[in-house]
Amino acid sequence: MEKAESLIKDLCKAFAFIEGHTKIQRSRRIYAEIPLENSSSLKEVLIYLRNKKNFTFLCTITGLDSGENFEMIYHLADDAGVLINLKSFTPRSRPVIESVTPVFTGAVFYERELKDLFGIEVKGLPEGRRYPLPDNWPEGQYPLRKDWKKPDENPAPKA
Repeated sequence: MEKAESLIKDLCKAFAFIEGHTKIQRSRRIYAEIPLENSSSLKEVLIYLRNKKNFTFLCTITGLDSGENFEMIYHLADDAGVLINLKSFTPRSRPVIESVTPVFTGAVFYERELKDLFGIEVKGLPEGRRYPLPDNWPEGQYPLRKDWKKPDENPAPKA
């Protein structure tokens, strides 16, 4: 627990907006949240964790639809098996985030999932094929949004 407490203390010292938005879930499992109004600082926090705290592994990015906002949880690990889950937000009314591929190149597939499944615009995402949806998937259809309804495959004939 000492390492986790020390990490939280250092993180809050470097980024005051994280103060009060952290939790040690259990040994080697840390949760931290970047409030919506500070979401533009995500890349800075990730660079700090990678360069200063040795969190060099981006395990995955989890996307969630929480109603008014979309949430992205960046799951990072260090060599000792400590996992930090860093949550960031983007408003549903304008779902735009900046790509973190300059920090973690492997983020490209996770960010494509956010784009395909939630309709989140990822600025700076390298060009490439869709993922995980097929290329012929209908535009504007985001199957992991809570309000998504499967398009009617056989609409009733119009009279």
